[in-house]
Amino acid sequence: MANRVVVNICGDEYTLVAEESPSYMQRVGAYVDGKMQEVLDSARVGRVNAAVLTAVNVADELMRAQESAEQLRGQIKSYADEAARAQAEASELKREVFRLQQKLERQSR
Repeated sequence: MANRVVVNICGDEYTLVAEESPSYMQRVGAYVDGKMQEVLDSARVGRVNAAVLTAVNVADELMRAQESAEQLRGQIKSYADEAARAQAEASELKREVFRLQQKLERQSR
């Protein structure tokens, strides 16, 4: 069921409709409002240009986060592969210990 939430961005109210929780949508609206205010406070631009610059800044953040997530996925895969190799090596060493124990038992008889 879609939720409807009114958020305030740069003094204007916008109704957001989404499946996400109202608190999440409020956080999104507050984030956009904050980013817009940063641009408006730091540059002498109108609201339309501020909106475009905000969109560019948010897209940059998204792309950097995606790249970071991809790097983390690569690291996790590498760690998982390393763990699998270590597990296989441990299993092989356990088999070798078992073989050596059996050999010692046969020799001691």
